[in-house]
Amino acid sequence: MTDYYEAFDISPVPPPGPDVKPPEIFRGIYGMPMFVTVPTPDLAASVNFWTRGLGFIDLFTVPGQVTHLRRWAFQDVLLVPTGALPAPSTVSIGFSCVLSQVDEIAQACTALVPGCTSEPRKTPWNTVELEVITPENARVIMTAARPFDPDSAEARHLKENGYMLPQGGETA
Repeated sequence: MTDYYEAFDISPVPPPGPDVKPPEIFRGIYGMPMFVTVPTPDLAASVNFWTRGLGFIDLFTVPGQVTHLRRWAFQDVLLVPTGALPAPSTVSIGFSCVLSQVDEIAQACTALVPGCTSEPRKTPWNTVELEVITPENARVIMTAARPFDPDSAEARHLKENGYMLPQGGETA
C-alpha cells in the first residue's frame, strides 16, 4: 500500500475531544482483519458478561460452538467453550488471510517448527481456518473467507435474522 491516511479516516474510534460521542455498534458483515478468541467454561455466562457488562452484541451464534461478539467495527471477539481449544494456550488470536495463502503459511510454519499446524478446516461461518501454535505457545488462527454461496445454510441464517448478505446480496 503506497497511500497514507489519517488514522481516524479508517478507524471507528472518533478523534478525541470533550464532547465526543461513541460510534454506533456495527452490525454489518465484513472480513475481520483481526480478532481474539476467548475460551470459556460457561459460554452463556460469558456472553451475558460481555454483552451486558462490556457493551458487545451477539452478532452470530453457533450453539455450543462459538458466539461472535462485536462492539464497534473491528472489535470482534469469538467466545468458544474451553473444550473447543487445545490446552493450554496462553493466548488465541486470529488474523485474516486469503485462501491461496493457507497452504503456503502451513508449509512455512511446518518447515520452521514441525507439527505446529493443524489441517485447514472449513467452518460454519464460511471460512477456512489454519491453526498454528507458535514457539511461545500462542494459538494463531489464520482465517480465509470462502466464496459466499447465496443458497447456503449460512445465507439462509443471515436472511432469517435480517442481515445484509455479503457481496451485495438482498436483505430479509
